[in-house]
Amino acid sequence: MKLRLKLWEPYLLIAPAILILLAFFAYPLLQGLKLAFMHYILFEPNDVRFSGLENFKAILTDNNIVRILWNSLLWVVLTVGLQFVLGFILAQALNTKFRGKNIYQSVVFLPWAVSAFLIGMIFKWMFSEQNGLINYLLIKLGIVEKGISFLALPGISIFPIIIAMVWYGVPFFGIMLLAALQSVPKDIYESADIDGAGRWTKLFFVTIPFIKSTIILTVLLRVIWVFNSADLIYIMTNGGPANTSHNLSSYIFNQISYTTDFGQASALGVLMLIILILYTLIFLLATKYDDAGDF
Repeated sequence: MKLRLKLWEPYLLIAPAILILLAFFAYPLLQGLKLAFMHYILFEPNDVRFSGLENFKAILTDNNIVRILWNSLLWVVLTVGLQFVLGFILAQALNTKFRGKNIYQSVVFLPWAVSAFLIGMIFKWMFSEQNGLINYLLIKLGIVEKGISFLALPGISIFPIIIAMVWYGVPFFGIMLLAALQSVPKDIYESADIDGAGRWTKLFFVTIPFIKSTIILTVLLRVIWVFNSADLIYIMTNGGPANTSHNLSSYIFNQISYTTDFGQASALGVLMLIILILYTLIFLLATKYDDAGDF
């Protein structure tokens, strides 16, 4: 009896975690996959039925889908790219010793502690046409004669949201990359100095290769988080004007809120899942994460 308990002990210990994953991940995922193949509109309770690929056909014929996919690509590339570059510069700056470093560090990491709702409201006011800070400065500098409706211009409205998202996410890369930079042995830089390596040589041949695993993992996770993010879009523009600032994630919420078509929204969710799985596989293969060392 004791031997049997000993054999089953590891499985019993991880059982609570498995049950939580099944309850909060596997079950919703399976339900979402099921709804993707059903005609399920909330206000048509008597017409719930299996519809095959109708929801996916509706997605392909949706006039907004090309714009939504382009916005999603633009949203992820610009947001994560700028967050990474600025976060890396921030981490490099904080990895040196200077007076008041702790105070400065606490200030620059502050956005990560602020709620997305508050950030969205702040940037919505900043880009307001009537009394926004951005328009006020542009008028005072003589760049424009009257305020620009940044959040109401098709093709332009998504960029203020990207700026807000960049400001929000820079501390994430700053924190993670700073921790990685502090783990780089000092004697490696001393050896590079002896060999006559310059600043850029040390950056590309010492620093980046040493923290490669951290860079890969943080970029991988941040792309997934940003791709799934919809809160700032809803707060600042609600996807407008005419769906021109929606990404795929916010468009799904829009489908649920305004059409109550859970079937088509679930099909869009399946599309998101496929895109993220393909991205993860291609990204890990392209970056050769297995050869990058331990995190």
